[in-house]
Amino acid sequence: MIRVVPANRLHCADMAELLNEVIAEGGTTAITTPVSANDIQTKMERNPGKSAWHVAEDEEGRVQGFQWIDSADYLPPEAAEIATFARVGKTGLGIGSALFEATKQAARDLGYGWINANIRADNTGGLAYYQSRGFEDYGRIDNYRMENGQVVDKVLKRLNL
Repeated sequence: MIRVVPANRLHCADMAELLNEVIAEGGTTAITTPVSANDIQTKMERNPGKSAWHVAEDEEGRVQGFQWIDSADYLPPEAAEIATFARVGKTGLGIGSALFEATKQAARDLGYGWINANIRADNTGGLAYYQSRGFEDYGRIDNYRMENGQVVDKVLKRLNL
């Protein structure tokens, strides 16, 4: 059973641990440098009134996934960028679906008109996830250089609210 709740500073260590597992696994995120709980907390608190963070917890309260929306400099003010992370080995269990219902409502509550997903083109799981939520392709970034120097293409998808 998965329970989705708004994220708070007490979740930051679990979110950092989960994200670091995803980074170490490679291939699905453009984030290449490990993060700390303080990094997560700083990002959570960076943009009050324009961001929303949710975690998906199991029966024991362990974070199995998290998702956030926030404004982004390269997007118009009516658009929010989304990021989704599930614990390695736990994809396909409904974590992302549960998170997205809460995030979509939060985006509406924050006054956003659409959500942007910026996905590595080689992340087939991420592309399928956003497609299954109703996101549609609208653009592409070719030869995106990640901070570790690796070059990937990215697919831009949007969901109108």
